[in-house]
Amino acid sequence: MSAHRPMFWQIEATSIFYLLTAVALVLFLIGAGSHIWVWRKSSKTMSLSGVGQSLNKMILDVFTGRRLLKGDIAAGLMHFAIFWGFFLLFAGTCVLSIHHYIVEFLEGEAYLWFSLIMEIGGVLLLVGIVWAMLRRYWQRVPRLERRLEDAILPVWFVLMVLSGFLLEGARLSAEPPQWAAWSFVGNWAAGFIPAATSQALYPTFWWVHALLCLGFIAVVCYSKMFHIIGAPASIFFSSASTVAPPSLDDEAGKLDVAEAVFYDGCMRCGRCVEACPSSGAGEAYAPRDFVQWARKQMWQTQFPYPDVRLLSDGNTDGINESLWYCTTCRACLEVCPVYGAAFEAVAKERRQAVEEGTLVPALLNQTLEKLFRYDNPWESSKKQRGAWAEDLDITNLTKRGAEADLCYFVGCTTSFDDRAMAIAQSFSKILQQTSVKFGILGKKEPCCGDIARRVGEFGLFEEQKEKCETLFDKYGITEVATSSPHCYHTLANDYPDGPFRARHYTMVLKELLDNKKLSFVKPLKVIVTFHDPCYLGRHNRIFDEPRDVIRAIPGVRLVEMEHCREDSLCCGGGGGRMWQDLKGERKMSEVRIEEAEATGAQILITACPLCLIMMEDARKAAGTKEGFRVMDLNELLLEALENK
Repeated sequence: MSAHRPMFWQIEATSIFYLLTAVALVLFLIGAGSHIWVWRKSSKTMSLSGVGQSLNKMILDVFTGRRLLKGDIAAGLMHFAIFWGFFLLFAGTCVLSIHHYIVEFLEGEAYLWFSLIMEIGGVLLLVGIVWAMLRRYWQRVPRLERRLEDAILPVWFVLMVLSGFLLEGARLSAEPPQWAAWSFVGNWAAGFIPAATSQALYPTFWWVHALLCLGFIAVVCYSKMFHIIGAPASIFFSSASTVAPPSLDDEAGKLDVAEAVFYDGCMRCGRCVEACPSSGAGEAYAPRDFVQWARKQMWQTQFPYPDVRLLSDGNTDGINESLWYCTTCRACLEVCPVYGAAFEAVAKERRQAVEEGTLVPALLNQTLEKLFRYDNPWESSKKQRGAWAEDLDITNLTKRGAEADLCYFVGCTTSFDDRAMAIAQSFSKILQQTSVKFGILGKKEPCCGDIARRVGEFGLFEEQKEKCETLFDKYGITEVATSSPHCYHTLANDYPDGPFRARHYTMVLKELLDNKKLSFVKPLKVIVTFHDPCYLGRHNRIFDEPRDVIRAIPGVRLVEMEHCREDSLCCGGGGGRMWQDLKGERKMSEVRIEEAEATGAQILITACPLCLIMMEDARKAAGTKEGFRVMDLNELLLEALENK
């Protein structure tokens, strides 16, 4: 007899099964439709571009788990087992339905391979789920939550798999075929079920398994397991949706479709919490909690009922008040398996808070007032903006007849902070020594608007943007170099139609190095480590340029910190935090300075004025070993050039 599998063996009340199936599917469709309704209601107008590329990205991420393997191989392998186990069982159920209702083809060798694959799928799913439960409840991985739902759903999966194996075991025990070994787990289970009672037990096992599976279909859209649908959708829309840059015409709080889908696709895995510098410093902010709060607000404003989730209603009271702790460092997006940017959720809420005049810290309000009145967030004056350059004989591009190939946009912090002024002075001396024809805007240089943009004051940002563009146009400026990665990011990314090219100074230095305009006389013989500023590295992927410049200095040995490049730790100064008084168990800069000192380096190098200030303060507070220094890359390079 050819290998085959009888459908509905020993099952008589199939009409009840079909009725329950219909109910489960209707509940599933209502739940899925509710999510789509909320996505459409929440999202502003958007267009799709690069659909093929987005589909390819989604398929690769979903089927290979490449994002999950990054940074946590154990978690990645666990999820790989769960995904492929679930996928094989789901696909197998679809194949079995086609065989039963459309065309019969699961006979002979085809059925044997089908049985083997289904057994493998069940084992993979069981192993993955048990592994997940051990990580959460025995190993107690810190980033994982332990809510009621987090226990119910894994147990549900385990019961579905075990009931399926028992069901198969009862059938094989009652009528053992020659091909039973292909169902290796079911055949093993059959050894524990007496043949005399297996036929009588089979219907019970069948209905238990059917109810568990249909129940899962019915509730999947009403639990965090909607992640099964939401995660692939979030991955797809993260690159398929394109929307216009934020402007004054945008409605505050309005999402794009990628953000709305991400909120529902979030599995609360906690990777963002583990990577977040604010959470790591013991501050009152966690990206996961903020995303859950944002999701709750989305449903409450866009759906007739508060939520469709049955068990995920965690306490989100007061979470929105922590929005000013976010450094906007992008670490959350770097590690999120579904490309969710929690910092963008924060940015939207900050904008709404500013527009409504609520929850904005008093010190930050004062800073924005200074920016509005004096074109900088530091001083109640414009007069000292170019004071750092008084003895350097630098061309002022606002003077009649002044010409230059490069405009050095110094930035507010570098212009006014005593420590950060050394960046401008060193970079200018380097440009002079390499015969670069450059100039500055002096007292007329406005703020680029970065601080206003990051804290949600979009109206003020638009004003600063207009000032900069008008000034650049007036003096024919087409090439701009910045001190600050924040200025660079703003000019390069938030001024989409600017008729100029913006570069960070590390890019200029790398170009000078490649053109052999930088030369050194003697080696420095020092060990250094480099701190990647968030807006230079993670936001703009400029990792190699500063390292190439450092390695070009004779005698300098570069050692990397534990967290470097895209995994770098934030200094704590971004996202408007420099102008606030925030409390935590530790300062982020102190955590970073300790990591730098642990490398054995003598000098910590950075390439951002905010990082320089924060790290210098941390060095003084932490009591580092004697001789340990914090320097900007320009300072190190100038020291090498002047080393005779």
